[in-house]
Amino acid sequence: MGFFDIFKKKAEPETPAPTGPMMVAADAKGTIVPMESIPDDVFAQGILGKCCGIDPAEGKVFAPVDGVITQAPDTLHALGIQGNGGVEVLIHVGVDTVEMKGDGFSANVKVGDKIKKGQLLLTMDLDKIKAAGHPAVVITVITNTDEFADVDVVASGEVEPGADMIKVTK
Repeated sequence: MGFFDIFKKKAEPETPAPTGPMMVAADAKGTIVPMESIPDDVFAQGILGKCCGIDPAEGKVFAPVDGVITQAPDTLHALGIQGNGGVEVLIHVGVDTVEMKGDGFSANVKVGDKIKKGQLLLTMDLDKIKAAGHPAVVITVITNTDEFADVDVVASGEVEPGADMIKVTK
């Protein structure tokens, strides 16, 4: 192999695209809230994509997929993730919690950070959210639902972080 041949070799992707369905994991401990029962019409009607919520039992939100943080507003109530395999995930913590302007939230990640499924992304003070009069439901949206053959919520009842929650089929 000549000197210039090393530059001709194409870089391998960091993680190969999955060939079968991808699983988006539960990002909090708590009880699954079906899409149509989320207390916000934008999410309940699936306007941003197929989704479900988790009524959290504790104030921790974990990465549902491996990927990169693409959005992290100063209000700390939401995160955008470009997941490996092409899935785009929005985690929205609570309903109307943007009004809290970050009070009660603490982020462990910032835009550009590479994340691994199960990594702690942010913490929230459930008592502060309740005191502000907002539902604390952690909403997980597949924002590019239309790019997949199927997006199905496969979890129900009580879940632990990391449990299979949404099946995304190419």
